[in-house]
Amino acid sequence: MPLDPATRDPASRGRLAQALLALCILWPLFEAAQVRPGALFEAGNLQVIGSFLGAFLPPATGGEFLGYLGQATLQTLAIATAGMVLACALGVPLAYLASAAGRERRPLNPLVRGLLTVLRGIPELVWALVFVRVFGLGPAAGVLALGLTYGGMLAKVYAEILESADPAPARALLHSGARRPLAILYGLVPQAAKELVSYTVYRWECAVRASVVMGFVGAGGLGQLMDQSMKMLNGGEASSILITFLALVFAADALSHLLRRALDAAPGAQRSPWGWRSAGGLLALLLAVWASFRLLDMDFAALFSRESAGAMGQFIASFFPMDLSADWLRRVALGTWETLAISVVGTLLAAVLGLLLALAPMRPASHFLLNLLRSVPELVWATITALAVGLGPFAGALALALHTGGVLGRLYAQALENAPRAPATALRLSGAGRGLAFVFGTLPGAAPQLAAYTLYRWEMNIRMAAILGFVGAGGLGQLLYFELSLFHYAQAATVICAMLLLSMAVDHASARLRRRMG
Repeated sequence: MPLDPATRDPASRGRLAQALLALCILWPLFEAAQVRPGALFEAGNLQVIGSFLGAFLPPATGGEFLGYLGQATLQTLAIATAGMVLACALGVPLAYLASAAGRERRPLNPLVRGLLTVLRGIPELVWALVFVRVFGLGPAAGVLALGLTYGGMLAKVYAEILESADPAPARALLHSGARRPLAILYGLVPQAAKELVSYTVYRWECAVRASVVMGFVGAGGLGQLMDQSMKMLNGGEASSILITFLALVFAADALSHLLRRALDAAPGAQRSPWGWRSAGGLLALLLAVWASFRLLDMDFAALFSRESAGAMGQFIASFFPMDLSADWLRRVALGTWETLAISVVGTLLAAVLGLLLALAPMRPASHFLLNLLRSVPELVWATITALAVGLGPFAGALALALHTGGVLGRLYAQALENAPRAPATALRLSGAGRGLAFVFGTLPGAAPQLAAYTLYRWEMNIRMAAILGFVGAGGLGQLLYFELSLFHYAQAATVICAMLLLSMAVDHASARLRRRMG
């Protein structure tokens, strides 16, 4: 019996058209990512991954190795801390130049904002690889790479935080004759101090993870030790390193959480925010920074000397002119499409996994699984998935799915808890089951937040997808690694430029989608 036109859903045709369009876009992306779920269950791959994981037990506990492990752990923390100090030193003045806060008119500063885009758009692992070529193996490359990438991130977010503060106090100071730096310092910073510090603490937590990843290209710390152990097929040592890294990440998460909670706690009537606690915290921070630089024993005079600047200039000059030949541009275009496919497929698989984890009861086992998935870096996951399904973009998509699934699972759980409960309750009272009440009652209320979280993670995943090729997961990263290994810098420059343009395009597309959903 045909449906009465009056009872039809007026949006059904639009939804069907959107579904068909999504299928037309996603199908070639899944093809480019070489998605082969059956590869996970092939006998040869199961044997390889079983042997690899079996070699992880028992973890290495030799005294000499544990000594190296402790030193690498401290070096990882020192790289993250020193890198954040350099990022703050770079981010604060750039935020001042890029921000419209404290100005009567919004400035046109395309040069500064373009610089921030370049700093943020090139992954820190690429910066680390470049600095390793110039300054050699060691933590200096990691510190400089973190300083540049995170400096761009901090500057952008700092500028946005200051612009979102109430401008009235700063304007009053400006009208009374104060200059812009003092107007920002006394009119805007006190309002935004808690948010500025909270974001900086969060970025330090991210820097701890990033410092491990950069070790895979020789930038010191746990990552370099892990890379050496895995190349020597020493599973016991790799297992000990991985356990230590997980403990380090959990400790960094806990410290970051405690610091943010302390910032959220409003000072009492008898306690000044500039009292003994703040002075003690500042002293502890200064001691940690001093200890980090002392441990790294970096010769800053040599790093920033005229000779180093000349060597860096010559190295950068070797990247130009870029190789723009038709054959090479065709290969870069294929790598770009493959990288986009890895990011999209990995993010979609992560969204499915994250939703399943978010719906699971938050017991200690599921909570530990969430932390485990998001704590293991994507590059480590890619090393494991490459053994499970073979080299190629599917391994990269699975690596992104595992890591991002843990991140989204935590965010999705919070969004679902905060969703309005009245619609689901009304459906349950009318006789609907729990599943229908969730799909038609809870999920629509949380959908905008879930989609926003997914799009934010896609922006981050496109940068990570561009470097997973360093361990054989395809895309632009694999092209870049090969060309740098062969000292083909003109070709490498084209790949880095493609990475930057792809990152900017995904950021723009994600922002437009979020605005449409908002």
